[in-house]
Amino acid sequence: MKKGSGGAVADKKKARHASTSDTPPRKQAAKRDVFQLFAEKVRDHKDLESRWAVLQETRVEYFRGKDFLSFLRNHPELKNILESDRNLEVEDIANVLLRKNLLVRCDRVVKTVRPGKKKLSTWPAHLEIFPDQVFSDNDAFFAWTFVRRHPLWQTLLSFSWPVLTLAICLFPVYPHRCKLLILYSCASVLLLILCLLLLRALAFGAGWILLGKRIWFFPNILAEEATLKELFQFWPQKDEGEPPKWTARLFFAVVSVLVILLLKHHAPDEAARARYQKRVYNIIDDVLEWSPRLALSGMMEKQSVINATEANNFTEGGKSNPEEVVIPEDGQNISEDEAEEGIGVVESTDQHEFEEEIENVDDTDHQHQRNNDL
Repeated sequence: MKKGSGGAVADKKKARHASTSDTPPRKQAAKRDVFQLFAEKVRDHKDLESRWAVLQETRVEYFRGKDFLSFLRNHPELKNILESDRNLEVEDIANVLLRKNLLVRCDRVVKTVRPGKKKLSTWPAHLEIFPDQVFSDNDAFFAWTFVRRHPLWQTLLSFSWPVLTLAICLFPVYPHRCKLLILYSCASVLLLILCLLLLRALAFGAGWILLGKRIWFFPNILAEEATLKELFQFWPQKDEGEPPKWTARLFFAVVSVLVILLLKHHAPDEAARARYQKRVYNIIDDVLEWSPRLALSGMMEKQSVINATEANNFTEGGKSNPEEVVIPEDGQNISEDEAEEGIGVVESTDQHEFEEEIENVDDTDHQHQRNNDL
């Protein structure tokens, strides 16, 4: 009885120990995951304003401390993801994210105001790691350190890049209509980009010379670190620099007028334009009209011409022909340039033999004449 009761007690202790040893790691894992999930939700939220910058030669997405503070105050429901830690203050939550290496505090590389600017840039393009990794809302920047989960459409799109590359390589074998469609589509997109950049530059030049203001429509169109939404932002940003001096505006106005007059004076005439247009059309026609069938038929025609020339040479019984084509012994095709070089070699050889025969005849005549004199 004692042994049986002792065994039952031991079994209960083992079962209790097994249950307690299983549950704490799960709870701890769940507690670790809630901050990861919270960070992902906050990063994917559209109300938290963020930018892209370069941190130690790596592009990172970052936000400002004051924006994070106001964001969580306006969206307190996101704290429910933290479960037992939902009552923490915003500063404490940010410090936990910093300790878990989900965030890293950064500082701007350029800490002095650039010439012509009134203040530092609101969103710097280059960052460096700040020594004190503590949350602050006073001109502090924080970058996400984890890789964002890509949506399904981006994953599917990544598989289409090899197909697109193969399609570009197979462009010469496309039908003529497909080539025209691709050519006109690419030309239209390129023309649209060039016209957009030209109008953007003209608007900036006119505003800078006439009004003394820097007006850049599509301000992020040439930016290296910009999202797709920021890339097509139309309205210009607020001009933070000092207005230009009237002497500089007058100087660039005179230079612009002189450049326009110079370009108008040296503009190509109608004949030059027609020649250039014909040259471009010839290049485009060579690309559009090429096809494997025509290429193979051209090779077959060249091979038939070489075979016919070889047959004529054999039927003539080895007579010298100044226009004969040299055929390689291995039967391979030769190009027209090589054939012309072969013709030159044959002609030079025949001429050299003819000159030797003339010299031999002259030597014989001279010898007969000496014998007669004797």
